[in-house]
Amino acid sequence: MKYVEEFRRSDLARVLADAIAREADTGCQYNLMEFCGGHTHAIFRYGVQDLMPGNVKFIHGPGCPVCVLPIPRIDNAIALAREPDVILCSYGDMLRVPASGRKSLLKVKAEGADIRMVYSTQDALKIARDNPDRQVVFFAIGFETTTPPTAVAILQAKAGKLNNFSVFCNHVLTPAAIQNILESPEVREMDRVSIDGFFGPSHVSSIIGTQPYEFFAEEFQKPVVIAGFEPLDVMQSALMLIRQLNEGRHEVENEYTRVVSREGNVKAQMLVAQVLELQRSFEWRGLGMVPYSALQIKQAYAEFDAEKRFAIPVSQATDVKGCECPRILRGVKKPTDCKLFGTICTPENPMGSCMVSSEGACAAYWTYGRFREKTALEETAA
Repeated sequence: MKYVEEFRRSDLARVLADAIAREADTGCQYNLMEFCGGHTHAIFRYGVQDLMPGNVKFIHGPGCPVCVLPIPRIDNAIALAREPDVILCSYGDMLRVPASGRKSLLKVKAEGADIRMVYSTQDALKIARDNPDRQVVFFAIGFETTTPPTAVAILQAKAGKLNNFSVFCNHVLTPAAIQNILESPEVREMDRVSIDGFFGPSHVSSIIGTQPYEFFAEEFQKPVVIAGFEPLDVMQSALMLIRQLNEGRHEVENEYTRVVSREGNVKAQMLVAQVLELQRSFEWRGLGMVPYSALQIKQAYAEFDAEKRFAIPVSQATDVKGCECPRILRGVKKPTDCKLFGTICTPENPMGSCMVSSEGACAAYWTYGRFREKTALEETAA
């Protein structure tokens, strides 16, 4: 297969659906967690769940970097934006995420703060070059996919002596979060989450490769299949996970071979290692403090670290009361289990990050209207 259309063919989808129905043991339940918002949206956009037998369920995990960033870090970004002569640069999704007191970067921008949406780190560097009398802070977020461009931006700023540029670093790491879900007593005992296998993230794995997942596949005896974004990718990966579970295997398999290798992008990894290092601990929304799950700027590049350049106040904020975003991110609840979903929490008036981000589970449920179809059917039956 060479073209996108081939990964969306309905005839092949029916073949895969029949194979899954045959091989899924009716006496077993298969709970498969996708750890990437792109997978969540593919599942809902193309109705992949509808093609699965009743005992094969997709569980939505913390696969959205915007969603997992806790409110205190957004409060910190707002504090930076309010600093005199600061221009805060951010990717678009972050602008609307609610922080303390229902504030957001977009609302603070409306109040007069200079906050600019950028599409890349290069945009932020250009703004710094064009405004030498202003301090430009890049609000860096994302999993391993967006980390190399941040490292490159810091290297370029140092080489160009761009002393008015700094980075507020919030890059988080996928394998550490998956491991936390599997080993955390608080997550296991409090929520009784049953996860049988994982869809490994696509873009993340193109950077880090498949090797980092091998440890917890063996340690926790959970199969992992690196899956592409298209509907046939997801279905083929589900079949591969079902086969592993049926055979009692717990290996890392790569369905996304057209993009992902075992080693990953070694050059990108070396750039990141040159500039960034592991943090001892970092807070994730829904997971709490997760050891060695995020990156920070190395001391050699401390002059470009916004947290060292500015005195950022400590925030102790918590999520909006009634918002189930933290449990949705752990796979414990679905968006439709939240009382706020679709009532006071909509894309126009989001209460939590899962409704804001283009990769959030709540946004997927809303965008593709799957919950509306269920409601309509229930009303018809009544």
